[in-house]
Parts: sequence; structure tokens; C-alpha cells
Amino acid sequence: MRSSSGRNSSGNNGGSRGGNSGGRGGSGGGRGDHRGAGNNRDDRQGGRPKKPRPEERRYDVGPGASQEGPKSGRGPGARGGAKGGPKKPLQRGRSVPSTSREYEARAEERNRERYAGRKDVKLPKTFPGAEQEGERLQKVLARAGYGSRRACEELIEQARVEVNGEIVLEQGKRVDPEKDEVKVDGLTVATQSYQFFSLNKPAGVVSTMEDPEGRQCLGDYVTNRETRLFHVGRLDTETEGVILLTNHGELAHRLTHPKYGVKKTYLAHIVGPIPRDLGKRLKDGIQLEDGYARADHFRVVEQTGKNYLVEVTLHEGRKHIVRRMLAEAGFPVDKLVRTAFGPITLGDQKSGWLRRLSNTEVGMLMKEVDL
Repeated sequence: MRSSSGRNSSGNNGGSRGGNSGGRGGSGGGRGDHRGAGNNRDDRQGGRPKKPRPEERRYDVGPGASQEGPKSGRGPGARGGAKGGPKKPLQRGRSVPSTSREYEARAEERNRERYAGRKDVKLPKTFPGAEQEGERLQKVLARAGYGSRRACEELIEQARVEVNGEIVLEQGKRVDPEKDEVKVDGLTVATQSYQFFSLNKPAGVVSTMEDPEGRQCLGDYVTNRETRLFHVGRLDTETEGVILLTNHGELAHRLTHPKYGVKKTYLAHIVGPIPRDLGKRLKDGIQLEDGYARADHFRVVEQTGKNYLVEVTLHEGRKHIVRRMLAEAGFPVDKLVRTAFGPITLGDQKSGWLRRLSNTEVGMLMKEVDL
């Protein structure tokens, strides 16, 4: 018992002496310092930077934080956490740019300096935005209704297409639809935005696009067209048959001009009997109040008893010309139908039906009047 207590007391006394005086090795470096509080232990690590202990780390990193050493707890500005610092308040309704304006200005300046000495890049003609002279011929033909572009290329390969009088054999030739004359098989192609229609006008329809009296007119058949159309020539209100509608002013003018002599064919129902020389009299000319009128062709199509169906062809376009000629010859007309206007025939087109002319028919019309 005695020895044990003696050892304990000596140990306590030794620790006390080491902690108070630093031991025999002198002040601050003795054995007592190592065993005591150990305040200078990190000074013996060979001059390495002192790593702050957890209790010494600063958490007051926000604005208004004190610079006078460590503080316990968080500072008033450390709302965002110890690592991230204070978080900025979100700005609603406004987008924050990812890069500063100064950075973008510098990048743009560097790019200008990099490409300052380079020559301008020449873009190919097929590049969108590059200057192109005209349109490809096969595209113009396809838009005019001659089939797909591949089908139009085959027309070019077969040497059936000519531009300004010269046959085209190479693909990709460019043309100006407004100036160049394009033909297929010798017929002019309407390369511009022209429209051509044939109407089988019923009896009782007025040959005008508008009628102030409210009667049915030609304009009633083309009310849904974006382009304004007009009729080529006229037909009597009671006369049926082919009448052309278009927006091509020059073609319409030439088709009705006496200089070009476009022929029109009519079927007339008359009551006989008729003499054999009726055709000769019509061809020689019938005297009317406004001068002689001559037929280019006459024939009897059908006869049923005293009822005759005769065909009259002439190139004049005076008002009521066929009715007046037959009436002057002694055979008033009961019913009259125009079956052809130049190369455009009525065929099996029903009364009141409107149809678009084919490219071949348009080309034939233009050829008729030297267009």
C-alpha cells in the first residue's frame, strides 16, 4: 500500500514539476513540455506550414466578417455554407450571361485578327444565297407542267428542247424565264405565271366577267382564282361552246386580231331543205349591213328529215356573224355551238365545265399567232 501510493505521488509531482518549470532541460524545450499541454509541438515539424485545426477554421467569410483571427461559429455573412460562401439572391425574369462582355469582345477581336489576311471564299452558285444567273432549264420545264425534273432532263437528252432558237443538249443550262424563249417540240412554253382555261359556256351565260344586272356571267366560273382572268373574244348569250379564259394579254389580243385569222368552227341547227349551192354561196361571201362575210369551210354533218346540222368555219369575229350569214341566206339558226377555237376543240367537255389547257395546247395557240 505504501509503495503504491508513493509511486503515484511521485508521478504526480513529476508531472507537476514538468508542467510548471519545463524540467531540467531548460525553459520551453524539456520533457515536461512534451508531456504537458504541448503548445509548441508543431514548431518541431521542420518548418512546415501550420495546418489550422478544426476549431481554428474561419467560417465568417461573408461581407462584414472580422479579420481579427478565428471566431467560433458562423459569421453573419456565411449563409451559403463554409465552402461556397454566401449565395447570391436569384434574379427573376432576367437571364445572367454565361460569359462577360469583355470576354466576348476579346474573342471577336481575336477572330478578326485571325481571318484578316485571308481571301474571300468564293461560294458555288448552288449555295443558298449565292448569286445565280437564271434558273435551271429542267426546273423551268417542270414548273410549266412537263413532268418531273427527271422527265424534263430526258426531254433535253432527246434534243426536243430549244432556247432562243438553239437546241439544248447539256443538262443544267440556266435560262431567264422572263426573257428567253423556250420551246419543246417546236411549241413555245409558257414559262411565266400565265393561266389558260377553256370553258364550255352554257346558253344564257353572258360573255362578260361581271354583269351589273346580276345575270350569270363568265366570272362566276373563275371566282376562286387568285389571278385575274379575262375572256378571249365573245359568244352570244344564247350561243354555247368553247370560250377561252387567260391572263396572257398579248396572246388574247392576237387571237382576236383579224391579222392572224384564227379560225373558229360552229355547229348550227337549221331547218331545210337546203340547196346544194349553200356552201358555195357562204364561201363566196354574203352581203351584210357591215360588209361581206365569207366562210372558210361548210359541210352538212347530219340530216333528219328537214332538220339539218351544218358545220361552218370562218376566221372573222364580228358580232353574230354566223347567225347573220345563215339568216341572210334564208336559214335562221335555231341553236348554235362553237366547237373549236383555233386548235382548241370542245371534245367531250360537258356544258358548264372549266378545264385547264395542256402545255401542248398552249404551245399550239402561241404558234397560231407567232408567239
